[in-house]
Amino acid sequence: MAMQSISTMNYRGRFLGILQLTAGAIMISFSPVYVKLAHVGPITSGFYRMLFGGLILSAIVWLRGEKLSHGPRYVLMALVCSIFLALDTTFWHWSIRYVGPGLATLLANFQVFFLAAFGAIVLGEKLTMKLLISIPLAMFGLYLIAGLNWNDLGADYKTGILFGLIAAICYAAYILILRKSQSGSVRTTGLSTIALISLLTALIMGLEAWVQKEGFYIPDLQSWGALLGYGVVSQALGWVLITGGLVKLEASVVGLILLLQPALAFVWDILFFARSTAPSEILGALLTMFAIYLGTATRARD
Repeated sequence: MAMQSISTMNYRGRFLGILQLTAGAIMISFSPVYVKLAHVGPITSGFYRMLFGGLILSAIVWLRGEKLSHGPRYVLMALVCSIFLALDTTFWHWSIRYVGPGLATLLANFQVFFLAAFGAIVLGEKLTMKLLISIPLAMFGLYLIAGLNWNDLGADYKTGILFGLIAAICYAAYILILRKSQSGSVRTTGLSTIALISLLTALIMGLEAWVQKEGFYIPDLQSWGALLGYGVVSQALGWVLITGGLVKLEASVVGLILLLQPALAFVWDILFFARSTAPSEILGALLTMFAIYLGTATRARD
């Protein structure tokens, strides 16, 4: 009876983890849609995402009796993380403007391969067979999406692809520094770290918007709704659910479920913004997402 009870608890915990992770992935899949719907600049939309989300997350951390700050070294590491997250968000938002939510989100997920390259070149890690397969597969998928008609694409579209890949590099740097910050002697929860980084990123993007003269004015109700959804649903609630589900599941399952984010972003682009998509582009998107899954699952086990 005791063994059966433990097995039932494990099953329920795993099922709850799947529900949490799935719901979180669906929530954050709408992130590029919110960016597209908000009638503000790309930097300004990132500022409000981090501000609204950071305030909600900070309130949750406070209600749980936890702290945001854990000493100067921890805050400095979070600040460095925030710089790269601000760069990632800026380039990703510009990419969304130029190539649409679907492709921009797929490109941003190429961070998996940049992490692998850093591990192999800098840290001397051995590339697994799955990674060796996934990298050319992802490049071939990207070629099917955008490379077949490369000479016919406009300058903005090509710039959008470049910005999406730069966003992936910045996000890879963010993840590497975040891992480093979590490997120290200070034990923190994921939510407190994300809350602090969100607030610091909001500060950086606010300064960036001021320098670029984008302004902070939100012109209409649609923009208010989109930015609130971006900050509260995607940045706060989505990551609360994902953080809660991560510890309940195996790495391979986590990688598969989180793949819903770029997959659904591509679907929303087609449904909401009438993205013209040829069969070769759909095949390319599927191959790219499969390659990202291979890379994600491999990195998660390392």
